[in-house]
Amino acid sequence: MMRDDLKLFNDLVELLLTEETQQPVAQPIDTNDLYSTLDLSLGDHPALDSEFKASLRDIIKSTPKTASTAFFNQLFGGRISRATLGDLLAVMLNNSMYTYKVAGPQVGIEKTILHNICDRIGYGEHSDGTFAPGGSMSNFMAMVMARDRRVPNARNEGILAPMTIYTSEESHYSIQKNAALMGIGRDYVRFVKTNDAGEMLASDLEEQIKKDLNQGYLPFFVNATAGTTVLGAFDPLESISKVCKTYDLWLHLDGAYCGGVIFSRRYCYLVRGIELTDSFSINAHKMLGTPLSCSIIVVQDKKHLYESFSNDADYLYQTDGDDFNLGKTSIQCGRRNDALKLWTLWKSVGTLGLEAIVDHQFQMAELARAYIKQHPDYTLYSEDTSISVCFNYKHIPAKLLCTELYKHAELMVGFGTFRNDEFIRLVTINTLLKEADLMKLFQTIESFVENTLLINKT
Repeated sequence: MMRDDLKLFNDLVELLLTEETQQPVAQPIDTNDLYSTLDLSLGDHPALDSEFKASLRDIIKSTPKTASTAFFNQLFGGRISRATLGDLLAVMLNNSMYTYKVAGPQVGIEKTILHNICDRIGYGEHSDGTFAPGGSMSNFMAMVMARDRRVPNARNEGILAPMTIYTSEESHYSIQKNAALMGIGRDYVRFVKTNDAGEMLASDLEEQIKKDLNQGYLPFFVNATAGTTVLGAFDPLESISKVCKTYDLWLHLDGAYCGGVIFSRRYCYLVRGIELTDSFSINAHKMLGTPLSCSIIVVQDKKHLYESFSNDADYLYQTDGDDFNLGKTSIQCGRRNDALKLWTLWKSVGTLGLEAIVDHQFQMAELARAYIKQHPDYTLYSEDTSISVCFNYKHIPAKLLCTELYKHAELMVGFGTFRNDEFIRLVTINTLLKEADLMKLFQTIESFVENTLLINKT
């Protein structure tokens, strides 16, 4: 049975690869028509084999093609075969990562990755980390560790006094969401002003901390960002760290989007001062191109992982030391193996190969910006240090243009806002992109506006 299904899987993959070439943007199905268009029903009796296969083929054809070179919509995209191989093997092995007894050498694979990242960013001998179920949860873990460091009894007694969190106006929405989840409260998140490039202003951070101290609040956590969601900006770590040291605040660097610059000799300057942070998170499924999801958090001192997330369970931890029982430092108990796909990628291409993957994304962004600057019908909004290329074409509202491109199955590209400007946000994170793909994107926009959008408006 398994061999038959593996053959079916290969057939379906061939279909997917063909679709990505011939129909790179799937024709979207309106939500009102979804259940009448595709057979997603579940019945009391088994589906006929022919019906089952037909349903799978239809679903594949209608699902957004995130590995196609027409996909620019999110902060991930593309496909690297060796990373995909690792993910498929993890599915077949089906190990849970909470104990060495059930994970075996997979624990060593995870530990090897974590220790290499800690060494690369300048963390000391007491550092360690874990894999989390997404960048939002990586940030959550950092926030919990910061809370417990500031108020050790909070893990047992709860929060007894108002505590305050600081993050950029342009940071990820998870900070506010996590504040609600951990009992701090959304109202106690302070949004720090940014400069015109979207980078946090350390002067405003300090001003807000002083104000909260004077009002009797307890500041405890600062979230800096390496690659803000819209502009792809990098917060200045060295100046932010000075403020955190002065007031004894935990400094976390959310590198979910662009933390991969730690692998690039050319672009690692964008996170200068990373060794001064208390924790750092990175999503390998973004800049490094592994399949979703592959989220990592590392800390300067591993004791914080144990103090915040360890809980004894005799029925679970029955052999080996804590260093090999990863459930002792994880927010989860049962946990899929997200490390193997990054290991197979890293092992196969080397650190220099990861560097090439990251540098290529900046090269594609440079090409896109050069095109925009050379054509007067375009307006550029983003900085040269970003892989988020933000622009408008002929002053057409970005939301309208992106939505219509999607509805007509031409392109998948998103839009964003900064202050009073709305613009298309082209993300060059797709690992398969070439210069020809970027030129095709601009040609598609120009042709679509001229031949479809403007005609429909008239």
